[in-house]
Amino acid sequence: MTDDLRGTLDHVGDRFNLGEYEIDAYLAVLEHGELTASDIADRTDIPQPRVYDTVRSLSDRGLVELRESRPMKIVAVDPEDAFGDLRSSFTEMVDELEARYTAPTRETEAVSLVKSRSTILRYVEEVIESAEFELAVSLTPGLLRRFRDDLAAKVADGVSVELLVTPASRAPDPDEFDYLEVATIARARRGITTPILAVADGEYSVYATQDALRDDRERYGVIFNRSALGFLVSGFFGTVLWTTAETLAADGMERPFPRRYASIRRAVKDIREFSDAAADDGDSVTADDGDSAAAEFYASVEGRDIETGESVTVSGRVVDLAFEDTEEVASLVVETEAGRVEIGGRVAALEDVEGQEIVIGRHGPPAL
Repeated sequence: MTDDLRGTLDHVGDRFNLGEYEIDAYLAVLEHGELTASDIADRTDIPQPRVYDTVRSLSDRGLVELRESRPMKIVAVDPEDAFGDLRSSFTEMVDELEARYTAPTRETEAVSLVKSRSTILRYVEEVIESAEFELAVSLTPGLLRRFRDDLAAKVADGVSVELLVTPASRAPDPDEFDYLEVATIARARRGITTPILAVADGEYSVYATQDALRDDRERYGVIFNRSALGFLVSGFFGTVLWTTAETLAADGMERPFPRRYASIRRAVKDIREFSDAAADDGDSVTADDGDSAAAEFYASVEGRDIETGESVTVSGRVVDLAFEDTEEVASLVVETEAGRVEIGGRVAALEDVEGQEIVIGRHGPPAL
């Protein structure tokens, strides 16, 4: 690599290596022209103690000016002045890099570690876009705004989207933000300890701490790419994060059946919600064994026998279900021609079948 190219890369990298806090602060100052530290804290998700370090970093990059007054003023620098010197060098750099580029042969890795903020966010976007029937996401308010259109497109396509927003204190007000445009159910969780994650169809997932998306270069994100290990992230989301969050909005009764699931917990919760609503209306139907919680539903399940490991397909009427509010227990029983079969989730041990893909219908066993 030539010295000129290396120098250009260093220059561009230093100018653009911005964390989430720096980006939020820069855009806020750019929009208003001049703000105080308190103004920035009020308009962004940046904690007050971190504002000064953040704006000094922006000042070091020549993106803002700091006026040492009481209170200190953060003043936007004209982008033409801030970035003008990069235009020609950036174009030349891209041309030279393109000339050196050799397309790699990409192998799909089941599990990988990624470090940079931009790479983690690229995988979050990719996971969201790949979801075909089920998506679970945990996002900061800033990332919710970033991926709003992607999530709305998935909801419009009929994908079930469980959205967790953290920290709850920064979550948009449900009276001002249409959560049901971007999710089938949305919750908010306190604190900044909640990780950023996305799980598509129980397989493809990304997990990262909030620190990894700011400016902590020692933190990593983990990618489970089309791996059965994706259920670990999904299970953590369902049992640890989701159960300790408060509901912002939900429209579980709106989506049509049949519905497809990667998580048995979500399947059982939907059945229970509809059955409870029917019972309240006096329209529930009682099964042969007296159970009314599952009588109106049918399931088709692809999975494997927990004893032999062989792939199996199960279809029939749902006649029983088990669920605890902690979401540590979730299963259903399907009446088949050969008898009753108990369906569990991933790595099931107490049930007959590990359910890997579940389709729930209302008037007969749905097609897989």
